[in-house]
Amino acid sequence: MAPYKAPTRSGSRKGWGFGLGIGIVLTCVVVLASGFMIETTNTDTFCVSCHAMNPFRDAWKFSAHGGNNPRGFRAQCVDCHLPHGDFVEYVTAKAVTGTGDVIQNMIIDVNTFDGMANSEKNRLKFTYDSACRRCHQQLDAAPGMPRGGFLAHRTYLRGETTKKCAECHPHVVHKDLADMVDRYFSRQIL
Repeated sequence: MAPYKAPTRSGSRKGWGFGLGIGIVLTCVVVLASGFMIETTNTDTFCVSCHAMNPFRDAWKFSAHGGNNPRGFRAQCVDCHLPHGDFVEYVTAKAVTGTGDVIQNMIIDVNTFDGMANSEKNRLKFTYDSACRRCHQQLDAAPGMPRGGFLAHRTYLRGETTKKCAECHPHVVHKDLADMVDRYFSRQIL
């Protein structure tokens, strides 16, 4: 019988090094792929890949937020419909909202779907004040703001109200939304 030899440490070090190298490479791939996916899914073009979003995109195109403004600025869907706090909150809301949108798009029956009622029901749930405030920072000193608007914004800024931006500005981003939704879904029924 041959004498027992203890395993050398160089083999275990090689295994550790190999595992660490693979882990680093996989981490880099996941991070880069995640960034690519986040950027790819942040566009209005991606959002309308779900047919139910078409009337919302059409209404957005004619609004100030869709580029119909003196500066030509265009907000994307995610600029309003995702929170702009920390990264984890943003990605979590993106995943939950996106998954819900895909599921709803798969089960929606355009013959019975009330797009406008659905929009009204979910408007406050999917429009974030942090998103509005990301661009609209000068709420108390906007040029040409009427006195009532100034007072309402002052109350909001002081934290004296629990109202959200979309409660007072319900259709500012989607111009003529009800008409667009009705036209789109009535065409689908035909």
